[in-house]
Amino acid sequence: MGLAKELRGRRTVEAREVLVPAWGDESGAFKLYCRPITCYDLDVLQKKHPNFLNNTTIGAMVDLIVMKAVDESGSKIFSSSEDRMDLMGEETNVISDIANQMFSEIESVEALE
Repeated sequence: MGLAKELRGRRTVEAREVLVPAWGDESGAFKLYCRPITCYDLDVLQKKHPNFLNNTTIGAMVDLIVMKAVDESGSKIFSSSEDRMDLMGEETNVISDIANQMFSEIESVEALE
């Protein structure tokens, strides 16, 4: 085992809860989860969406959601190209809110102080 793999294996990373009020029902906002975005994830997105980090498009946000969204047990909730097309039909504010929650820091240093 390489050193990088060993070091990465020492970390425990919890899935982050993402709330989507627009998809909710009378019991509250819809909840999905995501694990932190990795260098590999960014590489995949950058290949499909050049300049992703400087000029994020709705298509790139949808691809991020499809790639990273899981349910509480860790199973992917979107997987097909049909899911991607359905998400592309969603309101832009809903997609950007989900992507922003996925991309945001869990806690900032200022929030901890």
